[in-house]
Amino acid sequence: MIALAAGDWTATLRPDLGGAVGGLTFQGRDILRPTPADATDVLQAACFPLVPYANRIAGGRFAFGDREAALEVLPAFAPNALHGDGWRASWRTVRSAADRAELAFDHAADGWPWAYEARQVFTLTTAGLTIRLSVRNTDTGPMPAGLGLHPYFPAGPDSRLTVQATGVWNVDEVLIPKRLEPPSAVQDWSAGPRLGEAAAVDHCYAGWTGPARLASGELTTLVSSPEAAWLHVFTPAGAGYACLEPVSHRPDAVNAPAGEVSGLVVLEPGETFSLGMTIGLA
Repeated sequence: MIALAAGDWTATLRPDLGGAVGGLTFQGRDILRPTPADATDVLQAACFPLVPYANRIAGGRFAFGDREAALEVLPAFAPNALHGDGWRASWRTVRSAADRAELAFDHAADGWPWAYEARQVFTLTTAGLTIRLSVRNTDTGPMPAGLGLHPYFPAGPDSRLTVQATGVWNVDEVLIPKRLEPPSAVQDWSAGPRLGEAAAVDHCYAGWTGPARLASGELTTLVSSPEAAWLHVFTPAGAGYACLEPVSHRPDAVNAPAGEVSGLVVLEPGETFSLGMTIGLA
């Protein structure tokens, strides 16, 4: 485990557990849901990386150029592949200091038939935590790519969530996007409704302009990302948390119709793509 500190902020990192954040506190109060000390399941972590794609790929399959991807489908999330490779891997520590650390993960071509290197740089300041996630194509051919970060924030029915977006992807019965609609078709967060009075969602909001604001008691947490035009919002009823996930593309972007602006990027060999997220307080 790696411990970081800056002013009233502390953070812990778990390179062994998907390169995850173990915890983030301000003046001793949990800003992210804390990871149990004995956790071996990254789904118990405070935040984890989504690389080389975010969210779901329908059936775990797609074609790109002359390559066919056949991704592992976890039983809990069948019939789709979910969140890429990074969250299920052990990351190595490149360097660490009192308020900054860098982790790396190397992927050899397998079901995802391209090799790549992913990195996370964590910087803790007196204003909060910034994570910059990047992916570099180390393969011999072009690779589709996307990124995201998956933080869990403590939240209850009286917490208020504010998200400004122009649309939301409505989904089918297995949470694959069907059509882009106004936010009100699923749940409009622009006026800051209480979670207990809002729909429970697992949806990707398009045209996001941050920061997203989550007000719980005396604290209002801000989530921003200069690169992400999509925010995936996950608010399961009664779970005690809300996930506000900056992502670079909508779910199943690899299977999007030709011509759609899905957010998917294509990296030539040696090229790098990155996405950042900052968590702070109002």
